[in-house]
Amino acid sequence: MTSSSLPPGLRPQPLALDLGGRTALVTGAAGGIGRACALRLAAAGAQVRAVDQDAAGLAALARQAERAGDLPGTVAPHVVDLTDLDAAERAAAGADVLVNNAGLQLVRPIEEFPPEVFHTVLTVMLEAPFRLIRGALPHMYAQGWGRIVNVSSVHGLRASAFKSAYVAAKHGLEGLSKTAALEGAAHGVTSNCVNPAYVRTPLVEKQIADLAQAHGIPEERVLSEVLLKDSPVQRLLEPEEVAEAVAYLCSPQTSFVTGTSLVLDGGWTAH
Repeated sequence: MTSSSLPPGLRPQPLALDLGGRTALVTGAAGGIGRACALRLAAAGAQVRAVDQDAAGLAALARQAERAGDLPGTVAPHVVDLTDLDAAERAAAGADVLVNNAGLQLVRPIEEFPPEVFHTVLTVMLEAPFRLIRGALPHMYAQGWGRIVNVSSVHGLRASAFKSAYVAAKHGLEGLSKTAALEGAAHGVTSNCVNPAYVRTPLVEKQIADLAQAHGIPEERVLSEVLLKDSPVQRLLEPEEVAEAVAYLCSPQTSFVTGTSLVLDGGWTAH
């Protein structure tokens, strides 16, 4: 189900947002939430640097933006491997809006979790955002305006078994975001997290087999018995809904919203 196939009352209505003349950088832009964010910010007039290591996915995104035809902004692919931390920092120079979205996942018990994968997850999902923020802040501070949006997760607020690296990275990202908010407040720079529950993305779809094995259940029961077990709203979130929350945090109306986490979890954390 895409956002266009959601019932009318659930379809995200675009927020009035003008980012004309602004440069936005979105990581993990080749698919899922990142792609939706890149297109949403371009629709608001931003010149979007779409960062990913997936060159083919970025090319598909660029074609999608071209086919849209009426985007006030642009989407420019930038192939960057975020494990190259110096390259990540350089890529963020001059950005007015930074969306730290790139992520990866592996589902394993701690005693079976490969240390090298743990290291890679923390590098891409915590250390790279630090370097990207570090690269973006001088320009933001100089002009007295900036928006940092870190795509965290409900797992930045709650833990789940078998996801030690992902949960650790997201908890760390929450702290990094708050620190950037405190330091940036005097410079007109906000820093916030958005915290979606399970989103209909390839990252989630790839977890199903691993979760079935980890929990000892058939794959067809993973959605209801694992992914949506704690969610009062019994559906997956759509990438466009997350992108709309990101757009909201980039708007002029949110200049007083900083150092916080915007939770989109269908009521999960209300338990």
